[in-house]
Amino acid sequence: MADKNILHMVTPLKHMSPFDVNMALDAGYDAVVTYTGVTLDEVTGLVQDAIFSRPPKTGARTGMFFGGKNAGLALDMLAKAKAALVPPFALSLFADPGGSFTTAAAMVACIEKMLRERRRRELKNVKVAVFGGTGVLGFAVAAIAALEGADVTLVGYDGIRRVSDSAAEIKTRFGVEVQAADGSDETRKAAVLAATEVAACCGRAGVRVLARSQLEAASGLLVAADANAVPPSGIEGLDAMANGVELTTHGALGIGPLAIGNIKYKTESGLFSRMVSAVKPTQLDIREAFILARELNG
Repeated sequence: MADKNILHMVTPLKHMSPFDVNMALDAGYDAVVTYTGVTLDEVTGLVQDAIFSRPPKTGARTGMFFGGKNAGLALDMLAKAKAALVPPFALSLFADPGGSFTTAAAMVACIEKMLRERRRRELKNVKVAVFGGTGVLGFAVAAIAALEGADVTLVGYDGIRRVSDSAAEIKTRFGVEVQAADGSDETRKAAVLAATEVAACCGRAGVRVLARSQLEAASGLLVAADANAVPPSGIEGLDAMANGVELTTHGALGIGPLAIGNIKYKTESGLFSRMVSAVKPTQLDIREAFILARELNG
């Protein structure tokens, strides 16, 4: 009998995301087992139970996924899992808290393609403002864009303190500089937008982040992308399916959440499929997600 492909899905939350469970099974896993309310200290025991129960040659047939809603904790769990491996025993590892790493990868890949094809610009040195910067998605978008050389500012809806903490964490974890800005009222938000070239809206579902008047006033804006698929849109006037539509009279281009979601879906599915088909155990995080999203987006 062929060795089963088994995925252990770990989250610090009360429930594992049904979205991620469905994606893993549709990608080809034979069995998915979920572990909820898991603390960082419990990861080592789970990993070693998983690896020692199968011979080393089946390491690639065993996987562990880290979810939740906290990027830092998911990355810490991934690091803890790597440290718990006892060669030659191993397993594949994948972190994607709240789907944020694959969604962020898709958003940045879509922005990069739009800049290159419609504005003849690369992402490097482009001024990017990430609205909704205190959330897990904003953190991931800022990290990826900064790693690609963009000039990134995290914008906080409740002041500058929390986004400053996120910017410091990005520097610690990824070695790249990210700025922080106060976007706690419409005047401050408009001032940030007026000084940027790319706006990435990563706010909560159903929350309007940027108004049409603010977009019109930002004459240097090249691209505005929104991850919110729940009405009202995060960007006023942006259709969910938009993929390069002109949003303003000065030609700023819009990318809607369903255009981003198409690449996000393929990216997460593709990473799960890579684990299923791997000959040797593999380890996947935010960097691998962006490499695949960029490839899928052409």
